[in-house]
This record gives sequence, structure tokens and C-alpha cells, in this order.
Amino acid sequence: MVDRDKVLSSLRTVIDPDLKIDVVSLGMIKDLSIDGAKVSFTLELTTPACPFNKEIEDSVRRAVQAVPGVEELDMKVTARVWSARPSAAGFDELSRVKNVIAVASGKGGVGKTTVSINLACSLALAGAKVGLVDADIYGPMMPKIVKVVQPPKILGKNKVDPARIMLGIKVMSLGLFVDENTAVIWRGPLVASAVKQLLTEAVWGDLDYLVVDLPPGTGDASLTLAQTIPLTGVVVVSTPQAAASVIAAKALRMFRRLGIPVIGVVENMSHFVCPCCGTASKLFGESVIDSMAEELDIPVLGRIPLVPDVSVNHDKGIPIVLADPASPAAKAFQEMARNVASKISILAHRSGAKAEEV
Repeated sequence: MVDRDKVLSSLRTVIDPDLKIDVVSLGMIKDLSIDGAKVSFTLELTTPACPFNKEIEDSVRRAVQAVPGVEELDMKVTARVWSARPSAAGFDELSRVKNVIAVASGKGGVGKTTVSINLACSLALAGAKVGLVDADIYGPMMPKIVKVVQPPKILGKNKVDPARIMLGIKVMSLGLFVDENTAVIWRGPLVASAVKQLLTEAVWGDLDYLVVDLPPGTGDASLTLAQTIPLTGVVVVSTPQAAASVIAAKALRMFRRLGIPVIGVVENMSHFVCPCCGTASKLFGESVIDSMAEELDIPVLGRIPLVPDVSVNHDKGIPIVLADPASPAAKAFQEMARNVASKISILAHRSGAKAEEV
């Protein structure tokens, strides 16, 4: 009979690269049982999108197989996303949403909506349950650049079943309810109210991540979201130029003043990749994102290349991570999503989230 304590002792040598704590202390080992020379358990990862999942899985397997007497290992691998945000008291429909991620920018034209959509799709591809909110009230573009496979349904009593796009992602956008040729001419209070309604009147159900695509700048929509909805954190999108990074830094500082954790910055249109030869060219000159990130003590989550296929496929309603998963842009978006998920797991651990013990 294999010694249970020796199995656990060996497993404690496996350290989560992000959290710097062993997998047993983190409660990632579930339903451990020993039958003679056979060891069985479930390895429950903190997110299906973690960049270190394969590394952790391989290390756990080696640790158990190194225990004297182990001849057979039955290891199931699952993931349960941890919540890194305060409870949504007063917002019943958000109570089962584990993490709300705001995607912001200081100015328009940096590709924030593109980043939001591909972030949501990448997380869903990894196996997470994902929702997406288009909070740009004046220019709701999401219904135009992703295919809606199921329209929203009015449920009565000020409740809406969100629309669905590919991968079962739930979506809310003013563009789903207003004619695309109708201009929204609203003052600040109406904008703030609309953002709140999109979030709190939708029946989201169980979600691991709700991605909120904010309008550019630091206006009513951003303030409403930050002050009324418990957020996990914010991802700031910028392009490489100094002017764009200065404005992005202002948006970042605003969220910090409001007590919202900054998950990191994404450099969009980082470089141009020639579709013929694959050569990368820095069309906007040398990037200043690294120096900005260092000054503000935030990580760079990803560098997304400028690739024509991203725009071409958006016009067809298909995000690049689905249209061409092997392309440089898709790979960059997937890496960005893994980094976002990883940072959220760290935030969750710091906030006291933990899996159940063995």
C-alpha cells in the first residue's frame, strides 16, 4: 500500500509558478484515494486559461510517480476559476459572475473593442464561461463585428436574457436594441443609467469572466462602472506611440484612484507583420509601453501585431482567434488572455480566495 503522507509530501514540492505556493496548500488536489499501488485524484487548476497549466500538470504527474510503490496513476484535470472581486451586494444578476474585467483606453482608435472581443473568445476557447458587455453607448459596434447567433429575449420585470455569439458567449449591447442608423443623443446621466442597466438587468447566470468593453476616455460610463459594480480589475489598451501611452496612463491612474486593481496594459498594433514574408516592422517607431509599464509598476499583458486579417475577419463577424487560430495576431491574443487569467488568479489569491482542502 502506498503511503498517503508520502504522496502529499511529494505533491507539496510542486509550486504554482504564479502564486508561489504548493498545490496541496492551494487545495488543488481533490478526492485523493489510494488503492494498493494505484493513486487517484483530481487536479483542479485555478483557471482553464493559465499559461502554466501544462507545466503544473506534468510536475504533479512526475511528483506522484516518484513516490515509492506507485505503479499506476489516475489523474483527472479540471479547472475552477477563482473570484477576485468583492461580492455584488444589491446586484442579484451579478452574484454568480466570478470576475468582471473592464477593458479601457484613454483615447479612441486603439483597438479596445477588438481586444475585448478576442479576449472573451480566447477565454471561452480555453473552457471558461464568458460574458461580454459593449458599454460604448454612443458607438455600440459589437453587434456589427461579431455574429449574433441568438438575439436577446425580454423576460419581463426589467430582465433580459443576453444575446449569444459564437462559443456560447453571452452579450449585451445597446446596439442590440437600437436601430444601427439611430444616433444616441444622451447626456451623462442617461449614459450612466444605460451602462448600469446593461450590466444589472441581464440574467448572466454562472460566468467565470464578464468582459466589459468601455468607451474611450474617463467619462460617465467608466465612472459608473467603477463606482457601482464590484470589479476584478481593468485592462488598459494602448498603441506604441508616446501620445497614446500618455493618455492611457491617465485612464490607468483614474482607475487606481477609484480603488480598482490594474491587471495590466495591452500594446495593440505593436508592429506590422508582412503577409508575404512575415517580416515585422515598427510602423509607429520605437514603443514607449515598456517604460510606461515600468513607471506605473504594471505588467505588459501582450503585444498584438497589426495584421490586415484581423479587420477583414471582423467585417465578416468572426474574431481572428476563431478565423485563423495559427496566425501571429491570434497567438498574441491567446497569450494575452492567458496572462490576464493568470493575473486574476493572483488577485484572487491575494483577496483570500482558495480551493477546498484535500
